[in-house]
Amino acid sequence: MNGGSDLRRHLATTRGGRSLLEVDAWIPSEVKAISRLIERSHCITGDEDAVQLALREALNNAVVHGNRLDARKLVHVRIHCKVGNGISLIVSDQGQGFDARTIPDPLAVENLEADHGRGIHLMKLAMDEVSFQQGGTEVHMCKRLARNARGDARSDSRGS
Repeated sequence: MNGGSDLRRHLATTRGGRSLLEVDAWIPSEVKAISRLIERSHCITGDEDAVQLALREALNNAVVHGNRLDARKLVHVRIHCKVGNGISLIVSDQGQGFDARTIPDPLAVENLEADHGRGIHLMKLAMDEVSFQQGGTEVHMCKRLARNARGDARSDSRGS
């Protein structure tokens, strides 16, 4: 992080050796400002790449489209993760917002060669839940732990 950011990060081990990651950070309108927090937390083992992709896209959208690369504006990132429960992310910008229903379908033939417009689609593919709040200035994302990866949600072997 650079000197202008306010980063409060908490990575702790809870009972049973499970990690907990909590991040509440205001970062500059720079896409490179957050790196590798999710991977180091071990909160969503096996899905780190998908979650990092979604976070990168959300940060990029907040910086480029929300804050319009205005260095005076900040992006607020909140991450809550507990091993075995998945991860939730909230990325907020200080822009004007937008109506997510007006975003063109990136898979429509007329949009396939566009230079932009795939970020929200990628976030929706990578995460289990994606919603826009506060007039489009805030994206909420959630990735649940895969059912077969949870220690308490073992596959039912009856009848096999």
